[in-house]
Amino acid sequence: ELRVTNGFGGVVLSPVGTHCVSKEDHPIVQRKGLAVVDCSWARLDDVPFVKLRCGAPRLLPWLVAANPVNYGRPCQLSCVEALSAALIICGEEETGELLLAKFKWGHSFLSLNRDLLKAYSKCENGTEIINVQNSWLSSASSVSKSPVNVADKPHRSTEEGSDSESDDGLPPLEENMNHLDLSEGEESEEESETENEGITDAK
Repeated sequence: ELRVTNGFGGVVLSPVGTHCVSKEDHPIVQRKGLAVVDCSWARLDDVPFVKLRCGAPRLLPWLVAANPVNYGRPCQLSCVEALSAALIICGEEETGELLLAKFKWGHSFLSLNRDLLKAYSKCENGTEIINVQNSWLSSASSVSKSPVNVADKPHRSTEEGSDSESDDGLPPLEENMNHLDLSEGEESEEESETENEGITDAK
């Protein structure tokens, strides 16, 4: 764990990045690691991002959250989802899945974003990833099959007797009540209670 003013030579997932994380960043991640800014989505304005001393600030492409607080919401990933997504995109799929396996909802993130993560991981650089992202978002056929809609479908829980695995080889998704729409008061209260501060080094 590093203070905001500490230097970090690896890739840092940060909104001040100008390039999207991609396979091009794999050598940097291997040599110097990967980090994420650990803060609450409700308090982004309080984080001094400009003070971050990092050599490779990077953005993440469009993905859907599966964490209990922001289930089904695009771009509001938890720290572990962000780290895992970046690792998978860079080519460290096994390590990314290992991180998610520590959480009971981790397989949901992989399932919701399976097609996008696969497409992103095939891209050679950030420009290609942005093109894939924009194509996905602008395509009517893709939108109708987007991860958000997948998240909205009811799923049988393993507790209900379903012991079969999904087509992607992952356990079946359990029904998650957190994706129901919250009132603004409940949303801000829940977000402010969950999420974090500083920089967490993944290696």
